[in-house]
Amino acid sequence: MKKQVFYIHGGDSFSMQEDFLQYLQKVPVRPLPGDETFFRWTQTMVELGEEYEVFMPSMPNKQNADYEEWKIWFERHFEYLRDEVILVGWSLGGMFLAKYLSENTLPFKVSSLMLLAAPCGTFADEQGNDCGSFQFNPEILAKLPERASKIAIFHSEDDFVVPYQHALEFKKHLPEAEFMSFTDKNHFLIPEFSELLTKIREN
Repeated sequence: MKKQVFYIHGGDSFSMQEDFLQYLQKVPVRPLPGDETFFRWTQTMVELGEEYEVFMPSMPNKQNADYEEWKIWFERHFEYLRDEVILVGWSLGGMFLAKYLSENTLPFKVSSLMLLAAPCGTFADEQGNDCGSFQFNPEILAKLPERASKIAIFHSEDDFVVPYQHALEFKKHLPEAEFMSFTDKNHFLIPEFSELLTKIREN
């Protein structure tokens, strides 16, 4: 039976509608015809091989995401998931998994939870993206070890989106988690991420 990997991408979430509207007025329009196609590491997930079944759903409204909407869509996939699934969340996707697993039990066993460049607790940038309904009290993370056999935290010191301090906050509340720190992988907006694929294969 194939090993399952469930990956949740990132996104933005604004508590204030006016902040989101201002964001839409300022954010660069892309892609445009002629723009260079950026190859991202998520496209290398196929390299895991035929022994893996990889889920990469498009979560609802990622430009201004809502936690309850993501929760519904995540749970819609439960009928397809089996024991020992590996959950991987990048950025807002990691924040979502951390909150969801801390607050809810699952109908299947999680082999490993991998949080990549995820905000911990609260977050806000200059554009008003504050992760909205995805925010949580880090104290709830104490429940995570009960919901996943293994936990791994990935973060790069030069992350220009989610400050490295968020990784240290996760580490503080999850001392049993494996902490994987990098110096030059920014917000994991990179073409290759062999360290992650290796970690997935180790499960």
